[in-house]
Amino acid sequence: MKKIFQEEVPGLIRPEPMFSVKRVEPKAMTRILRMATNLVFVTTFDDKKPGSQSINAQFAQNLKDKAAEDRNFHMYRANDEFAKGQEVIYFFGNNEEELVANLENNRARIQNIFRVREKERLEKLILNRKSGDARAGGEPLGLNLNLPASYQIAKAESDFLWLRQPTPNTNRADISLFYHVQNYVSEEQLKPENIMRMRNNITRQHIFGDPSNRDSFLTLEYEYPEPTFFYTQVAGNYAIEMRGGWKTNTNSMGGSMLGIAFVDQENNKLYYMEGFVYYPNEKHREAIREIETLLTGTTLLRAAAE
Repeated sequence: MKKIFQEEVPGLIRPEPMFSVKRVEPKAMTRILRMATNLVFVTTFDDKKPGSQSINAQFAQNLKDKAAEDRNFHMYRANDEFAKGQEVIYFFGNNEEELVANLENNRARIQNIFRVREKERLEKLILNRKSGDARAGGEPLGLNLNLPASYQIAKAESDFLWLRQPTPNTNRADISLFYHVQNYVSEEQLKPENIMRMRNNITRQHIFGDPSNRDSFLTLEYEYPEPTFFYTQVAGNYAIEMRGGWKTNTNSMGGSMLGIAFVDQENNKLYYMEGFVYYPNEKHREAIREIETLLTGTTLLRAAAE
């Protein structure tokens, strides 16, 4: 379970677990604890200890029979079981060996279930008031941007838009989002080394730690953390996600970042968008989760119209 839920979030400048976990003995479950946003129950049907017996009593006999017949049946989801908007998952096996094998084989799937649910909850929370300026700023780039009203335009050009959510105090991260569009020529542009080069060219031209110092432009951190790449989808299009760290060329500032490159093949346009965090000596996981939620919610204007 630790390997699944406390695996490190890739690309952060300091190690942070993917999820925060609180372990509770089944007999100690209270009504308040049952109201938690995410609940995970773990048991084996051959375990006679009181804790497992307490969980096993919640299973209908047909589920136990199915688990006995199908060794790969190890998970049961029950949304909103104790509270609205809740994700409840039961992990089980006829014995410990079966349970562990199934958990290890389905690690990425299980992580994704909770990532998606957290993303959905966060989207509802932060998008209750949307930014009209962001929507208007995205139009020249051909993008439909759904951002919270707290994001303000810092710079806007025909092929570039930078929005920032400045932090009024030390309790909230300083988050920036920027978007860039250029002509799509070939698949070579989506190779990791070319995405990194494109990204650095954008920030070298537009974003500076100190606006009065042109040498303070933002650049990628290549050593720790090393940039990592994943496949994803944005606006129904194949996309490349890049996670890692950023710093100013003068080494005066730095933080974590998440960038996404994708192609609008109908119009032969290549988009790169990124969110980066400035939050010295603080955790970045939740800020990166917000960035991921906002960037992956981006759509092309024509798609939004349809």
